Order: sequence, then structure tokens, then C-alpha cells
Amino acid sequence: MTFAVLALALAILLVFGIGLFAGWQFYQGNTAATTPATGTTAPALSSNTIQTQEEAAIAKVEPAVVQLTVTTAQGTAIGSGVIINKNGDIITNNHVVSGGQSITAMLDNGTSEPATIVGTDPANDLAVVHIQPNSHIVAATFANSSKLIVGQEVLAIGNPLGNTETATHGIVSALNRSAQESNGVTIHNMIQTDAAINPGNSGGALINVQGQVIGIPTLASINTETNTLANGVGYAISSNQAQSVIAQILQQNTK
Repeated sequence: MTFAVLALALAILLVFGIGLFAGWQFYQGNTAATTPATGTTAPALSSNTIQTQEEAAIAKVEPAVVQLTVTTAQGTAIGSGVIINKNGDIITNNHVVSGGQSITAMLDNGTSEPATIVGTDPANDLAVVHIQPNSHIVAATFANSSKLIVGQEVLAIGNPLGNTETATHGIVSALNRSAQESNGVTIHNMIQTDAAINPGNSGGALINVQGQVIGIPTLASINTETNTLANGVGYAISSNQAQSVIAQILQQNTK
């Protein structure tokens, strides 16, 4: 009788112990499932941070972008240019200054300086013009365009339709594009962007958010159905190509 009572007591204790263990395991499992994992994640840039970067980039480059007023036998045209050094050399598109009988560069501070053509490269639609160096000259910094990636944010700065110091926003839409100009010249390895490029932007600056020139806006696509500018499809000559042409022109020509 005593043995039977003892066996029953042991059985009850065993069942109770198993129940406690199972409950503890269930609690631990729930705790692990509901406790968030610890660790660090890269902070996302806020819209305010991006806007601040863009504002700083524009403020850095705008003083280096000039408005070029070119008088030809056909009349007067307006384009843009980028100051590349303290000597007063300015890069622009060849089609901006081609046939120019007189050229005037208006600086960021509103002063105007007569400009002369140093040299041109029609095959790449690039040219260098020169103004006398002065204390108001601010030179732009060029980036390595081979590091560009599709989707990267960019800004175009120039004088579209004569509106000075205009900045437009977009991205790098594609790389290594070929585009044909109205004169039949085809330019290769261009940057495609959806930043607005209009007449007057030619020769200006396409920049990254660090305030470095990555390209020279050159042309916008034409919608052949309407014979009007195609929105969001513009092209810029890469900064690497531009720098190569600049070096050749400055080496081959004297002011």
C-alpha cells in the first residue's frame, strides 16, 4: 500500500515537472519571436539633406557659369559656358560660338567681358574661349565621368532662353549614348539626362550633388512627330571627353 502511494506521488511530480518545462520553453520561444533583433542600419538621407546638398552644389558652381552672347551674320544668339581656370579660359559648345563675329561673356556678378575664340573642335562640338583674367573669375571643378551610374542625381546650370543662372534637376538616365546634331555631326559617349535642357543651356554645366562638373549640356532630342523638343531627353558631353578636348585645344593654340 505504501509503495503504491509513493509511486502515485512520483508520477504526479513527473507530470507537473514536464508541464513546467514545456511552459518555460513556450515562453522563451515567444520572447525570441517578439524581441526585435539588435544591430545598426545605414541611415537614409532625408529630403532636407538632399535639398541642402543640391543648394550647396548650385551655389558652388553658378559663379563659374557664364552667359555667352554671340553676334553672327544671322543675328545674336545666347548660350552658356563654364570657366575652367583662373586664366580666363571658358569651355562651351562649338555650335554656340561658331561664326561669331563678337562674343561677350557675362559673369555671375553681372559684369560683361569681351571674349575671343582660342580654338574649336567641331567633331566633338566643343570650343574654348578666353576672357581677360580678373578678380571675379571662379573656376569650376571637374569630376571623373567614368564613375557615373544610371540613376545618379544631377543638376543642369545655364541660361536657357536667356534666363540667367537657371538650375534644373534630374538624373543620369543612361550612359554612352550617341546623338546626332542638326548639322549632321554625331557625338558619341554622351550622358543622357532628364534634367531640362533648352536653347541657351548649351555649353553650360551638368553637375553632381558635390558641385563638380560631370558634363557639358549640348542638345535635347526632337520629337519627330511634333517637331518640338522631347521632354526629359537631353544629352551632355562627358566631363572626361571635355577635359581631353580642352587639353588639346590649349596645347595647340596660344592666346
